[in-house]
Amino acid sequence: MEKTINAIVDGGKATAGPPLGPALGPLGVNAGQVIAKINEATKDFAGMKVPVKVIVDTETKEFRVEVGTPPTAEIIKKEAGIEKGAGNAEAPAGDISMEQAVKIAKSKKDSLGRDLKSTLKEICGTCVSIGITIGGKNPRDVIVEIDEGKHDSLLKG
Repeated sequence: MEKTINAIVDGGKATAGPPLGPALGPLGVNAGQVIAKINEATKDFAGMKVPVKVIVDTETKEFRVEVGTPPTAEIIKKEAGIEKGAGNAEAPAGDISMEQAVKIAKSKKDSLGRDLKSTLKEICGTCVSIGITIGGKNPRDVIVEIDEGKHDSLLKG
């Protein structure tokens, strides 16, 4: 029988403390090995919160780790070089380039957008909610530009 543990960890810095340690203990697996595997799998997401699933076979004590994509806001904050978003829209917390926004859109494999253009608009929407400008512009204005086709050349590459 398999048991699944879902957790959000700091990329490359998971520990045997909560939330993983207490969940792994009763399953009889080597928590150190699980943590090492999670840290190896999430090291590219250092400084970001990353969703992980640990699937444990309760009979054989074998496990596998599945790493999800960090939340969009975490990726945007990392690209903008900030730790947290803005509390109000008057003072933006940071800025990313249109190229960075497209790169983030391309990395989001779990997006609800049906195509790259829709996913890019999702990225812009997240920028609105955390107070990040795109190329110095309000993300709402960038969404209008995307709808008008002004950034189609960036989406083809």
